[in-house]
Amino acid sequence: MDILRWNGWGYKDTEFRVNSDGCVELTGDRYLFSGKVLPNFRPWAEKEIGLNMDNQVTGQEACPVPAPRRNEEFLRAVSKACKRLSFEDGERLFHGHGHSCQEIYTLRFSSFDRVPDVVVYPSKHEDVEVIVAAAHAHNVVLIPFGGGTNVSQALLCPPHEERMIVSLDMSEMNRIKWVDRDNLLACIEAGAIGKEMEKELNKFGVCLGHEPDSFEFSSLGGWVATRASGMKKNVYGNIEDIVIKIKFVTPTGTLEKNTQVPRMSVGPDVNQFILGSEGTLGVVTECVVRVRPLPKVRKYGSIVFPDFDSGAAYMFAIGKKRWQPVSIRLMDNVQFQLGMSLKPATDSAAKALIDKAKKYFVTKIRGFSPDRMTAVTLMFEGEPDDVTAQEKRIYGLCSKFGGLNGGPENGERGYFLTYMIAYLRDYAFQYGFIAESFETSVPWNNVLAVCENTKERIRRSCEQKGVPTAPLVSCRITQLYDTGACVYFYFGFIYLGIKADPVQLFSEIEEEAREEILANGGSVSHHHGVGKLRKRYYVPAVSETGARMLQGIKQIVDPKNIFANGNIL
Repeated sequence: MDILRWNGWGYKDTEFRVNSDGCVELTGDRYLFSGKVLPNFRPWAEKEIGLNMDNQVTGQEACPVPAPRRNEEFLRAVSKACKRLSFEDGERLFHGHGHSCQEIYTLRFSSFDRVPDVVVYPSKHEDVEVIVAAAHAHNVVLIPFGGGTNVSQALLCPPHEERMIVSLDMSEMNRIKWVDRDNLLACIEAGAIGKEMEKELNKFGVCLGHEPDSFEFSSLGGWVATRASGMKKNVYGNIEDIVIKIKFVTPTGTLEKNTQVPRMSVGPDVNQFILGSEGTLGVVTECVVRVRPLPKVRKYGSIVFPDFDSGAAYMFAIGKKRWQPVSIRLMDNVQFQLGMSLKPATDSAAKALIDKAKKYFVTKIRGFSPDRMTAVTLMFEGEPDDVTAQEKRIYGLCSKFGGLNGGPENGERGYFLTYMIAYLRDYAFQYGFIAESFETSVPWNNVLAVCENTKERIRRSCEQKGVPTAPLVSCRITQLYDTGACVYFYFGFIYLGIKADPVQLFSEIEEEAREEILANGGSVSHHHGVGKLRKRYYVPAVSETGARMLQGIKQIVDPKNIFANGNIL
């Protein structure tokens, strides 16, 4: 927590900023282009988004925090089951929100009606059992906290809740308890953070391979609770494919299977009750997960296409043939241009000449339009011979769709952009620009319709609602399946000069975009979850009967509604 930003995403030492020469640079030393000047970003952002980097919006120095409510009986009951317990205002605030743009705006310019009254830190499974039992006995609300990275407003405290609200922070439970290389299994506590967990697993010669965009900050328990997916799911699977066994504490007892076999046919799978439950039924304390041998080779690549339709057709062909490497993603022209704008300055005359020659070949010889061309970014992992064979297939097919090999540098920069999106969003906040991403899954024959119609709906809605400048609207195709794909959308607009509440206006436009996605055959969410942001779509998505089934389970395991974060239902 000490190294993280209180009013935005990521590390305190990492941010985009305008230097003394008027160019944007990335501070710190944690990322690919950290410490580099990005001379093309400011001109691009000022032209394409309309940012005025001479007009900075100053946010508040601190976000007001309401006084805590105390339940002394509960506090006495858990005093020996916490490694630490905190009423400190900054800590309570940090645990009272996620990272949707609405929440970041509130941190910078407003305040929350409620935040957790206290933060408790258990250090083992038995501590969690004591805390949950005490909450049940003394009628206290528990909200589990992993990495705090969700963008569905799942961590917001219900404003009208009268009971004491406790943030159950799992970060002290971050150990890898054991690794079984013979059976390729590992037992890991729920508070383990993705990046550090992967680093520790690598010491055993294995990896988990689950890498969501929030990989640096999100936790194993959070992945389970939100039914998460990662950029490398093509090889390693989604979280439901990785988890074998879950230990889950509820107010009426601990739920777990009695074995860790690869598959079992013993009635409905209880893991599925837990996956995606978003802190409404209980709290995950540890998981037995499937691991894989550490890949010997990782390589990046890219393919440039003349337009988005050509790239999408290529992705469809790759998906149908099941040729996808560990990661393959198609970005539209807006994201392609953004990626190019983040290219750092070079002191090498030879490299500059080569880059100029490449651009000339693509745009002049092959006739690709800079305003239409798109790119596929690629990551390959595995044994050397397998990676070579994958590359041959991937690059061999692209020419049938008008594609050109774009080289590894563009591919690596594309994955660097993954970790920069939230930093860029927060940077743009300083200049009156509000933005967010959301995602869906969609059948193959609806992919193009979802992409085009949703982007057009956002543009039309912004115009109808009086947004004075054209919004930034973009999409990319990320995870591939036999039957469809995941599509990510990004949109934002300058809110300066708008009389309406920017957060309310943004939420209304986002809801219209979601309605358009559903009308074109998309899902409510592919992996971000429901939270509070999308809860009105839950019942139509699963049917009245499905919702009653969840309510029935809730009544059995949590009859006093102790896990009362207000998510999903």
